[in-house]
Amino acid sequence: MRFVRGVWKLLVGIKDALVLIFMLLFFGLLYAGLKAEPRPVGQGVLLVDLDGTVVEQPSKPTASEFLSGQDNRLHEYRLRDLVAALDAAQDDDRIKAVALDLDGFLGGGQSAMSDLGAAVRRLRASGKPVAAYATGYSDDGYQIASNASEIWLNPLGAVVLAGPGRQNLYYKGLLDKLGITANVYRVGTYKSAVEPYIRNDMSPEARQAAQALGGALLETWREDVTKARPQAAVDAYMRDTAGAVAAAGGDMPKAALAAKLVDKVADRRGFEARLAELGGKDDNAKGGYQKVKLDSFIDDAVDTSPDGPIGIVTIAGEIVDGKAPAGTAGGDSIAEAIDKGVRRKNLKALVVRIDSPGGSVMASERIRQAILAAKERKLPIVVSMGSVAASGGYWVATPGDFIFAEPSTITGSIGVFGILPSFQGAMAKLGLGADGIKTTPLSGEPDLLHGPNPESAKLIQTGVESIYGKFLGIVANSRHKTPADIDRIAQGRVWDGGTARQLGLVDGFGNIDDAIAKAAQLAKLGDERDVTYLERPESFRDSILEMIAGEEEGSNPPDAFAILKAAPETAILSAIAEVRSILSGPSIQVRCLECPPVAPARITAADTGMLAKMIGWLAG
Repeated sequence: MRFVRGVWKLLVGIKDALVLIFMLLFFGLLYAGLKAEPRPVGQGVLLVDLDGTVVEQPSKPTASEFLSGQDNRLHEYRLRDLVAALDAAQDDDRIKAVALDLDGFLGGGQSAMSDLGAAVRRLRASGKPVAAYATGYSDDGYQIASNASEIWLNPLGAVVLAGPGRQNLYYKGLLDKLGITANVYRVGTYKSAVEPYIRNDMSPEARQAAQALGGALLETWREDVTKARPQAAVDAYMRDTAGAVAAAGGDMPKAALAAKLVDKVADRRGFEARLAELGGKDDNAKGGYQKVKLDSFIDDAVDTSPDGPIGIVTIAGEIVDGKAPAGTAGGDSIAEAIDKGVRRKNLKALVVRIDSPGGSVMASERIRQAILAAKERKLPIVVSMGSVAASGGYWVATPGDFIFAEPSTITGSIGVFGILPSFQGAMAKLGLGADGIKTTPLSGEPDLLHGPNPESAKLIQTGVESIYGKFLGIVANSRHKTPADIDRIAQGRVWDGGTARQLGLVDGFGNIDDAIAKAAQLAKLGDERDVTYLERPESFRDSILEMIAGEEEGSNPPDAFAILKAAPETAILSAIAEVRSILSGPSIQVRCLECPPVAPARITAADTGMLAKMIGWLAG
């Protein structure tokens, strides 16, 4: 009888699997049909509702995340699609105006905001009005909004411009309580990525470097905003925001209006009435005005799969070994995309777009070798740095014939570190013992139960120093300097784009369009600027998940300060995800942890479980 029940369960399982496969095929064919038929685009106001973050390469949910309902990713908007849509709107008679809805906008890096703001300025110069609205403007949101022809603020809102600066978590005290030892191996005076594991505060060297970087980024931000909105009293407002609000009788919107940071204080209904004036009324539409949805306009007006002689490969997110989905820079995935593009496309030049703090040494080298292979085919290589191109992100930039950065790009961090956790303290707390034999000094090493012995620790440190020497040599050869010259500006220190240019780490200032133009010049293509994106094609599974997930309606922040903070549990879980990534990653890494994240940390069920276990451990 038990055998019969087992067979029956097997048959039921096979039936369920076949039904699931049939449904996936059905929805896949339906999706393909809908995708082939572009959604109609009417006319009116192009609604750019940025409810999430702007990134170089949006990530996608894994099948397990989707099926388990644990897909906690924020909505991500691809920077190049936004810029292309705004540029396309200039000469499109269907677009009467553009609305930048920045309620719920969470930023995306200073260089990305500069590029997006420049696209808004070009649109305004074409004669199209651009109106921005938010309940609360912070640095990134205001950097975009300052380029608009009209800036609207909710009567219960505020403009809070804080400038660069953030608090970092330090884990040594927690690790001590848990009985975990972080065995650290590093090279570089300023390689402060490992400090959270060996200190409870910032070292003087790290503080010095961070303060210099923050000051440079603030100056670049101020120049960008002042250029876009010269009438705004940005400096005075930032120096004494509390005083400006007090002078306005405690009314924050009134203070922003007095400082000419905004043009109009009104609720959303007032803003939507203005959009109806700009783009036409539509009493049957939400908001009462004629609108063009961003996704529909991109599908209709932007060529997202061009086929030109200039290849563009994107290296976005943490650089990891093996293959990885979009939003994470898998060494094998990117190398294969470059190799296939070079072999199968009639490419004349290659542009490498980087927005990454680095990661695995081996994956970074894998990508570098793929770029070098393209260079051996006589393709000019031009590098375009986004908001962050540091550590491993700089490693992969070294084959470039010309490197573009922006003044606010964070780069450098030429240093190497390794971290191995060991659990001798935790074992003592639990009353566990461990013993065994050795036949050589390296038998069973590195010993994560007792801690690495001196021989293995020396070997790992030697490996770190060897890779640092190789890093110096690669950069020196690329920048036509000596390793000693590079060592003086390396040591793991992070630089802003302006200083990096003075130091010779980059060749010039420019965005992705400048890099494409330079590639065309080096390849002698004349006025040819058409590109081909070298990316992994979207899989059938990705298409299905994207279709089922659909487009969720955005939600507005509950108050002006909601966008300025993250929920405490989210911040803690993000920190846990970062710790997990470091401790479970490669033993030796070229990674910049002091750099701001280029994308929100991906929190998994394992991180939630780890937090619960730690709380239980500490409470016990």
